[in-house]
Amino acid sequence: MLGLVLALPFSVLAVEPVTTAAAPAVSSGVAGQLTQLVFGLLLVLGLIFFLAWLLRRVQQAGPAGKGQVIELIGSRALGPRDRLMLVQVGNEQILLGLSPGTITALHVLKEPVQVPSTEKATPEFAQRLLELLGKDQKDKK
Repeated sequence: MLGLVLALPFSVLAVEPVTTAAAPAVSSGVAGQLTQLVFGLLLVLGLIFFLAWLLRRVQQAGPAGKGQVIELIGSRALGPRDRLMLVQVGNEQILLGLSPGTITALHVLKEPVQVPSTEKATPEFAQRLLELLGKDQKDKK
C-alpha cells in the first residue's frame, strides 16, 4: 500500500511535464515547421538544378560528334514504330531499316549521298528561350 502511495505522485509528475512541454512547442511549431518546409523545398530544388548542371557538364565532356566513326546522315519515319536511317561508317553509307527489336541493313551505297549542310531548324519558342538564357545555336557546335 505504501508503494502505491509513493508511486502515485511520481506517475503524476511524470505526466505533467510532458503536457506542459508539448504546449509551447505547438504554438511555436507552426512557424518552425513552415521555415523547415521552405528550406527543405529550396534544398531539393537546388539539388535538382545542381544535378542538371552536372549532367550537362558530363555530356559535354564526352566524345565530340566530329570524333565519331559512325555518323547519322538522315532519318525518315515510315510509321509510328518503323523508320529508315542513313548512316555513314568511314567512307561507306548504309541504309538501315529499324523496327521494334530489329535493325536490318537494306542497302550499302556505292557512292555516298551528298547532304547539304544545314543547321537544324529550331522552333521559335525554343530559339527565343535559348536567346534569353544567353545561349546560341552556334555555341553547341
